[in-house]
Amino acid sequence: MVNTDDFIKRLEIVLDYYGLSASAFADSIGVQRSSLSHLLSGRNKPSLDFILKIIAYYPEVDLYWILNGKGSFPKPETEEVIQPALPTSFPDLFSGNEEPAKNPAESKNNLFVTDTDEIERIVIFYKNGTFKNYTPK
Repeated sequence: MVNTDDFIKRLEIVLDYYGLSASAFADSIGVQRSSLSHLLSGRNKPSLDFILKIIAYYPEVDLYWILNGKGSFPKPETEEVIQPALPTSFPDLFSGNEEPAKNPAESKNNLFVTDTDEIERIVIFYKNGTFKNYTPK
């Protein structure tokens, strides 16, 4: 549970750090000015949506710090995340122009298309949950 008085103190630290008035801060994160005023006065408790808006707009604010004072503000710079290397080229699975696997049973997921393969059907799924099913004639 968030201690409201301590949360207010941390929120005031954030306002001072950025040199913002309460109304400018409320505008920047997209909340009503009165909501922030009620929060700063102790009348209301912070909602999850309010906290998420703060950390989304101000990435230097650490979630655990703003919630319970653990951690630091501003958030220390994180090390660069190293992404695994991806292959520079992928096989063309649909044109049949790629060399088929010598033993298709040994190929990963059997995704290689050969010149003798025929398309059975194509299904297109839409984000609204519908789909279209195409079968060659």
